[in-house]
Amino acid sequence: MNVSLEKFNKKAKQWLDENAQLVSESSAPKDPSSSNPDFNVAVFHALGHEKEKALLNEAKAWNQKKAHQGYHAITWEPKFGGLGLSREHAREFAKLERQYKLPERHETFNVTTGLIAPTVEVFGTEEQKDRFIAQFLSTQVLCCQLFSEPGAGSDLAGLACRAEQDGEEWVVNGQKVWSSGAQFSEWGQLIARTDPKAPKHKGMTAFLVPLDLPGIEIRPIRQMSGGSSFSEVFFDNCRIPASLRLGPIGEGWKVALTTLSFERDRSNTEASGGTRKVGGSWHQLLATASTIEATKDKVTRQALMKMYTHSRIENLLNRRAADLARGGAPGPEGSLGKLMWTEGMSLMSDVVSSILGLRLVANSGEPGTYTWTEHVLGAPGYRIAGGSDEIQRNIIAERVLGLPSEPKIDKDIAWKDIPR
Repeated sequence: MNVSLEKFNKKAKQWLDENAQLVSESSAPKDPSSSNPDFNVAVFHALGHEKEKALLNEAKAWNQKKAHQGYHAITWEPKFGGLGLSREHAREFAKLERQYKLPERHETFNVTTGLIAPTVEVFGTEEQKDRFIAQFLSTQVLCCQLFSEPGAGSDLAGLACRAEQDGEEWVVNGQKVWSSGAQFSEWGQLIARTDPKAPKHKGMTAFLVPLDLPGIEIRPIRQMSGGSSFSEVFFDNCRIPASLRLGPIGEGWKVALTTLSFERDRSNTEASGGTRKVGGSWHQLLATASTIEATKDKVTRQALMKMYTHSRIENLLNRRAADLARGGAPGPEGSLGKLMWTEGMSLMSDVVSSILGLRLVANSGEPGTYTWTEHVLGAPGYRIAGGSDEIQRNIIAERVLGLPSEPKIDKDIAWKDIPR
């Protein structure tokens, strides 16, 4: 479809005016000066179950309203409910959307639309694509990743959750952990061990799993930031139809890497939408410093400029990554984007801690100060989530710079023979 940006913008703005409330400068989320309830810098949600579920329902309702016009999936083909337009069109819509008061997005929402839907497009059968992609993109149902295990985090290929074929079904036994939003999801993308005699990277297979199947138990995990966004998921003789296998038998590692590449791709504007930046933005940091009159200090101004410079570089890097991907699966440049993002959150924590001092650990009642604890407590988690910083550096070293890979003593050994 060939639609000029000017014509697209005009129509999109008209639709947004009719369906959303324009945000005034005085109530912008970056402003903490008047106890603004929209001033949110949390990395992970710290809500009770019902409040978090209500947040998700609001986000789903807005996304489904956009789906009637194709604005939820601008770059996707019309057969999946999208508009078939360019990333430039998607970026323009996201830019427009940020001018309006919108429901807050959620990690589970992004996993469904930005990670699992595109993975199904890459590896799914035609029947799976027809069945799942449109409803995932429009968030008629939500999804979670079932990857990490207590003994397989950064070394995901060492996972032990077993799936054994029994006729037209696969029987799954094992445990997953750190599954964002599993308690709110209808489906999960599972990576399981299907051939323990093969080397660990070769003996895995991917599946799409309905989470209401018998034999599945979901237990939320309490986080130090106060919420329970993550869960443990247990499988006890859970039987999955063979029609839900995603990709070839034994190619689960390839499927997992594809999903993780989408997770590390910070350039996907439709995965983040037009809502707030997770963990806060430079504008919110500046507003906080201005409110408590910290910008008069020369050292503080230098720290703020360091944060601003990092944010600008991160933004330009993401734009470059988007141009390199050109609608396909992101490459190793996604690891650089992920590193920049987590380092930016750590830098944000350092800067805001130095600015706020005791206001960060004791609630003085000043707007937009103590709330930054949700950022400081949550930011370290993303140095692990989606592949640790060390894993990202290895990917860049080996796949971009061409450096020798680390020695792997278990590379060609059957998984069952690896000491644990």
